[in-house]
Amino acid sequence: MTTSSPSSSALTHFDSQGQAHMVDVAAKPATHRIAIAQGRIVMNPATLSIILAGSAKKGDVLGIARVAGIMAAKKTSDLIPLCHPLALTRVAIDFVAAPIVSTGAKGLMEGETGAVTCTATVETVGPTGVEMEALTAVSVALLTIYDMCKAVDRGMTLTDVKLLEKHGGKSGDWVSG
Repeated sequence: MTTSSPSSSALTHFDSQGQAHMVDVAAKPATHRIAIAQGRIVMNPATLSIILAGSAKKGDVLGIARVAGIMAAKKTSDLIPLCHPLALTRVAIDFVAAPIVSTGAKGLMEGETGAVTCTATVETVGPTGVEMEALTAVSVALLTIYDMCKAVDRGMTLTDVKLLEKHGGKSGDWVSG
C-alpha cells in the first residue's frame, strides 16, 4: 500500500522554515461554518442496560456526557495548541444507543455487545472552521461515558471517531465518503 504525504506547503500550521505557528486568519471573511463529527463507544450489553436504565452510580451518564461534550467544544483551543479560540454559536450532542450483534465465520452468531454512538454538530460565524471543536466534543463525550461506567466495564472501546461533514469557508462543503 502506497500513501502520499502532503507537501509541507499544504500543511498550514508550518511556516516557510518548517516552524509550527498559528495560522493568521485576520484577512479571511467571517462565514457561517458547520462541522459534524461522530464516534462510538462499544461495551458489554449489561453496561448499555445500566446507561439506558439510568441506574449508573455516578448518575445520568448520557446527560453528563452531553454537557462534557459541549464544554469540550468550547475549550478546544485550550487543548489543541494551534487552534484558534472561537465564539461558537451552537453545539449539539446527540446519542444513539443500540445493541450490536456480530457474526463470525460463515455467518454464525459470535455475540452481542452494546454501543453508544455520539454525534456532535458545532457551528460558528467566523474566519476559521469548527472541525476540531466537533471532533473534540465527540471524543470527550465518549471519554465521559467511559469514566462514568468504568467501574462495571473497563473493556469499553472508543472507536470510529471521525469528521462526517464540514460546511462553509473558502473550501466550501466536504462530506465523508
